[in-house]
Amino acid sequence: MNTEINLHSTDTIVAIATANGVGSISIVRVSGSKALDIATSLSLKDSFKPRLATLSKIYDTNQELLDEVLVIYFKNPHSFTGEDIVEFQCHGGIAISNLILENCIKLGARLANPGEFSKRAFLNGKIDLTQALAISKLIEAKSEDAVKLLAKQLKGDLKNFVDDIREDLLFILAYTEVNIDYAEEDLPEDIYQSITQKLTSIEVKLQNTLEASKRRDGLIDGFKIAIVGKPNVGKSSLLNKLLNFNRAIVSDIAGTTRDTIEESIKIGTHIIKIVDTAGIREADNEIEKIGIERSKEAIDESDIIIALFDSSKPFDSEDKQILELLENSDKEKIIAITKTDLEKKLDISDINYDNILELNIKKDINILLNKIENILDHNNSTDDITLISKQQIFEVEETLQNIKLSTMPLESMELEFFAYHIKEALEHISNITRPYEHTQMLDVMFGEFCLGK
Repeated sequence: MNTEINLHSTDTIVAIATANGVGSISIVRVSGSKALDIATSLSLKDSFKPRLATLSKIYDTNQELLDEVLVIYFKNPHSFTGEDIVEFQCHGGIAISNLILENCIKLGARLANPGEFSKRAFLNGKIDLTQALAISKLIEAKSEDAVKLLAKQLKGDLKNFVDDIREDLLFILAYTEVNIDYAEEDLPEDIYQSITQKLTSIEVKLQNTLEASKRRDGLIDGFKIAIVGKPNVGKSSLLNKLLNFNRAIVSDIAGTTRDTIEESIKIGTHIIKIVDTAGIREADNEIEKIGIERSKEAIDESDIIIALFDSSKPFDSEDKQILELLENSDKEKIIAITKTDLEKKLDISDINYDNILELNIKKDINILLNKIENILDHNNSTDDITLISKQQIFEVEETLQNIKLSTMPLESMELEFFAYHIKEALEHISNITRPYEHTQMLDVMFGEFCLGK
């Protein structure tokens, strides 16, 4: 029996699969119908046994020795792309891998486009869109939490979650179409109750996933923390202490930091982007005004806000302005009093927040680091299903919106309008994994309800 699959492209593609630079090993990957022929031509061998690493000399098209490499042949459909794949694991170095690449092209391959191996894997049904995106994000992952989350997506957790919802929506749409087109058919008496329960369950699942995903928005690219406060409150000193080197200029002159300064650090298992903002106050200087506006933008984009108040100065209008910014934000907040080694003039009751931290930035900020880590550990568990892109979040939001809009037409039995919203919901949720096709609904319609008998 022939197990070869129909490929979406007749081209054979090749690319260097390892990062640029010098290393012990470099990998050149070839995918397509000519992959095995290219391998045998370069090695002067008759064939390779699938999935067996074979030590082999390889030669250029003039039969001059290039290198001694490991050759691994993956026969379709048992490969990442679903096509024949050959990997040459050569000695590291850009010159060697480029020579192998050039000779593969001479023998009929072409240079792969960015992401083309993953694209072929998707087109040949080896991965879905969630797994393709997870591969891309996994390569760029900067934290342990991100790796764990993306590994679950690569395994298919989000795919399975979406497939369950698709199955329920397909059932609901099929029932509705049956009612519209085959009203005389005998249908289960409890079907309306079943549909209502399914929609309620779907709505709860999607809402929970959406909220959890937004809380964990920084898990992949790094959480952002904005340090805010009036001028000279200690923002730059805190940034320098967190980084353990003098990144920001520290001065008694108000307005020294006129733009946001962003750096990354690791706290626990989390990668954090720390943003030192310009002191927020009423400013006359145009450049300082721009810096203050950027500070406000940084607050809007952050996951956590660290607001600093100077204990050595009385509460004033600039402190009040900071509090107003905090009240208008739904982000996690940490309130800290600085300069606690100086004479205390600030009345903490003016701040009106619980669990205020007291910091002597020059000595010890462990209490702040522990607070940040606890917030991130609490809100950013990788145990639940998580959406990892703005596109996935958009599709879930649209799915939820259409499910909510379907409620009234269902109650009034306006089935055409109900079916429209369910179809819209089905198309949006399917965009996360693999686009919806009308034939899928017909399969359920004529199978589940035994039409035509």
